[in-house]
Amino acid sequence: MTNIDAWVWWLIGAVGLGIPLVVTAMPEFGMFAVGAIAAAITAALGGGVPVQLLVFVIVSVALIAVVRPIANRHRDQRPQHRSGIDALRGRSAVVTERVDGSGGRIKLAGEIWSARTLDADSSFEPGQQVDVVEIDGATAVVM
Repeated sequence: MTNIDAWVWWLIGAVGLGIPLVVTAMPEFGMFAVGAIAAAITAALGGGVPVQLLVFVIVSVALIAVVRPIANRHRDQRPQHRSGIDALRGRSAVVTERVDGSGGRIKLAGEIWSARTLDADSSFEPGQQVDVVEIDGATAVVM
């Protein structure tokens, strides 16, 4: 068995920490991998095992303490993009066939949809503009 230098073990550790980073998408593993790379550099420069461990811990903890809050702040500030039926709520539509509590048709986002009114006693005539309150199955509930 050959004697492998300490820096090689640190690089193997960095790769090992990179695998769960990719699989789980947890950035903390990436920060530990960077700490392992810093320890590998320390080992290659001749630092002893205690110094290597200290560099690994300091770099990893520093990255988690600094980068993680910044990443969380950016993630929370990202605009949420609605898709599917969530994107249709709150949109305006045009009545194509009379809509009342029992049904009707509207043109919503360029497509013809079944529709009914939110209030069973109200109705809308063709050409009127309505607002989509929710989507119930394949039916738009409008007001």
